[in-house]
Amino acid sequence: MMKEAEGVKNTSFGLIKDPTTQLSNGYLNKTPLLQYILLSICFPMWGAAASLNDVLITQFKSIFELSDFASAFVQSAFYGGYFLLAIPASRVIRKWSYKSGLLVGLSFYIIGCMLFFPASHMATYTVFLAALFAIATGLSFLETSANTYSSMIGPRKFATLRLNISQTFYPIGSIFGILLGKYLIFTEGESLNKQLEALTGAERQQFAEEMLQRTLGPYRWIIVVLAVLLLIIALTQFPHCKPLHHNKEAKATIGETLRYLASNRKFAGGIVTQFLYVGMQTAVWSFTIRLALNLDDSINERTASNYMIWAFVAFFVGKFVANILMTKFNENLVLIGYSIAGVAALAWVIAVPNMTAVYAAILTSGLFGPCWATIYARTLDSIEDKRHTETGGAVIVMSIIGGAVIPVIQGLASDTFGSMQLAFSVSLVCFAAVLIYFLYQYKAEKSAPAINE
Repeated sequence: MMKEAEGVKNTSFGLIKDPTTQLSNGYLNKTPLLQYILLSICFPMWGAAASLNDVLITQFKSIFELSDFASAFVQSAFYGGYFLLAIPASRVIRKWSYKSGLLVGLSFYIIGCMLFFPASHMATYTVFLAALFAIATGLSFLETSANTYSSMIGPRKFATLRLNISQTFYPIGSIFGILLGKYLIFTEGESLNKQLEALTGAERQQFAEEMLQRTLGPYRWIIVVLAVLLLIIALTQFPHCKPLHHNKEAKATIGETLRYLASNRKFAGGIVTQFLYVGMQTAVWSFTIRLALNLDDSINERTASNYMIWAFVAFFVGKFVANILMTKFNENLVLIGYSIAGVAALAWVIAVPNMTAVYAAILTSGLFGPCWATIYARTLDSIEDKRHTETGGAVIVMSIIGGAVIPVIQGLASDTFGSMQLAFSVSLVCFAAVLIYFLYQYKAEKSAPAINE
């Protein structure tokens, strides 16, 4: 207990000082409010990028005449970047600091947004995918840093709560992303498909190019916000939040860390569950606008995007309510209840052939609320040897590759069965797996006291 109570003051650069003392296990004696707020502001920034993908899928499908399967590669390019860059991001954090990871992430995010400008002039689908991959490179650094950092930046007993609060800001960014897409990308009048069908030849090509140019609008605003956030974080002193090593042998090699993680069954279970959860969430959001357009051909993309706005509002409310419930009731029971309701809502999406299926998809978004942050924090906490925390956090972020895989499978199912609604069965299976994970967690929690005795 004495060793854990030992701590050091922060001596790193920063015009705005860090008031905390770091303990030997990497946690802090208290949460630095300003630094925590700045860190939490990063969460809506990748929420905006992710929700804009849902707009781009709809826009690109019409302009480039893509199948549902091909349009889902927007998510593959995006989440593939997360997968490939998470380990390099953890190496940056390990060598320097979580703050360095944030700064590198914000810088690459800005560069990726800027690549949309040449991509819009080249007007090919693959170039846009490359730009999205570049954005994801920055987000991989940003999210690898921010998720783990949020759980560490304060007392250990509030780690999950801190991350859940930070994650509550994510849907706010998602809502702003959809609003930017609705008003700066989508247009009034008939749906884009109908407008394109009414044109031929050079006139059609010119109109398609104009629609591609509209995709630049949101990224102009995002670049400005990112630049301001980057500057403020650079000038602020942030705590290190790394275990205090007293000798060189305390540091683990990457090989040692990966062997440790591979042998950790709780960690492996969390990774698989997070893979399926992120894939399901991404798939539902990727195809909610398409679902609305399929079920009501009288609406256009701008009107259909309203359903995504409500989906993200539901996501925010679901997170907020879950955070309250988990302070009053057993955390696992709350998550089990959310998951059962989520499976039921997706069953409605699949089975009912009218617009209530879209409302059920919105409800499903509200039931996603507490899953990501809780799975992340629990999986990270299963790493008992804290020398492996940075790389472990990166591997959890790598599980986001589910967002690259599951939407493609759901898109392929839609093309194969000729039914967008039936394709949501892919998401239902994923939510059922998440339910099984929380049931297992509850069972393990109930049996733990007996084992300890």
